[in-house]
Amino acid sequence: MGNPKAFLTVPRVEAGYRPINDRIHDFGEVEQTLNTHDRKEQASRCMDCGVPFCHWACPLGNKAPEWNDALYKGDWELAYRRLNDTNDFPEFTGRICPALCEKACVLNLTDHAATTNRENECAITEAAWRENFITPQQYKRNGKTVAVVGAGPAGLVAANRLNKLGYKVTVFDKNEAAGGLLRYGIPNFKLNKAVIDRRINLLVEEGIEFKYNTPINFEGDKVSEADMEKIVGKFDAYVISTGTPTARDLKIPGRELKGVHLALDLLSQQNRVLAGMEFSKEERVTAKGKNVLVIGGGDTGSDCIGTSHRQGCKSVTQIEIMPKPVEGPEDPQNPWPNWPRTLKTTSSHEEGCVRRWNINSLEFLGENGKLTGVRVQPIDWKPNPEGGRPIMVEAGEPEVIKAEIVFLAMGFLKPQQPEFPSNVFVCGDAANGASLVVRAMASGRDAAKKVDVYLK
Repeated sequence: MGNPKAFLTVPRVEAGYRPINDRIHDFGEVEQTLNTHDRKEQASRCMDCGVPFCHWACPLGNKAPEWNDALYKGDWELAYRRLNDTNDFPEFTGRICPALCEKACVLNLTDHAATTNRENECAITEAAWRENFITPQQYKRNGKTVAVVGAGPAGLVAANRLNKLGYKVTVFDKNEAAGGLLRYGIPNFKLNKAVIDRRINLLVEEGIEFKYNTPINFEGDKVSEADMEKIVGKFDAYVISTGTPTARDLKIPGRELKGVHLALDLLSQQNRVLAGMEFSKEERVTAKGKNVLVIGGGDTGSDCIGTSHRQGCKSVTQIEIMPKPVEGPEDPQNPWPNWPRTLKTTSSHEEGCVRRWNINSLEFLGENGKLTGVRVQPIDWKPNPEGGRPIMVEAGEPEVIKAEIVFLAMGFLKPQQPEFPSNVFVCGDAANGASLVVRAMASGRDAAKKVDVYLK
């Protein structure tokens, strides 16, 4: 703790976003950066608490006090080494993690001004790349092989860890490039895909083999080891990290109308367009000149809002079936150091959006096969006398929201995995259902440990 009084004298300062009238015209990252002096000052605010709740809150167990102290003292390489001990890819979490550690920070309890861990993490990692602290390493091979099925954050972490332990790792993915939802679900304005490419290139140089455009399907209640070998070849162990491929749909009248899309129809296609892929006019999913309705109030819905603005939409409305979260920094139902379920306003919301809660969707309306609007109804939730999920009740008259395009952003269904042989390990969203990238990464790390123990 280099400056024991910094948390009293240095206010929390965030880098903030690019101006709205500038950023909505491109897909460049919206978040800005602080200069080196200000970043070190922000790191100095970390109090190196006797009981560091940031460790407890972070699924990866990141040791924020250690790398914050090194950053404050100007030792950027030590800061990166401490960060990379627990976090394989801090350039990802430094951009898109909701920073569970910051909500558990003691400074968040005392004055709602936590240490800027996430931004510090990103700055440390970018400095490490810039100063060549990150270079390809070669590891002694142990003669055993592992197949990783799925190149999302969980699979990439598992592959990285196993490669460092000496295993020959081959990663299979159904898409044309690695990253999973990092590449095909998160917009470029939050995570530039060059950041992913930079890391994948390093993994390749370190000996990991990637095989793309290789979809692997698991069918039936049980998959034998012989079947696994037929699918991906003969390996000593397998890591399944295929995520949650099935989005939650909304099967109400009019679902077949042209203009009703799952959120990833928009997000993945837009990212592919930015990567140079071409689509016909009939295939293209675009909000240009249209009134947009986003159904679902989470991060994926927010990403649809930001993408719609950049495509040139006319207006955006976002509806959520659940009640509006509490406003303000504290959540009485989840007191510190737990994650507060409070109202979240993202950079995309700031760009313009009508937001409504307690709205149930009844029917998609259209003319000549094309969407023109959605009939919705205000609802309320009442306690269930038998316990469990609250009961939905009508709270107003149905109305129509005008929309020429709708994006369904209601989450993903947890996959039901078949029975695998003993040398197959499932991790990330494929094992736990849709969750945070940082949790998927932690699960990938755990899977790598289990593979190592098993093969030893």
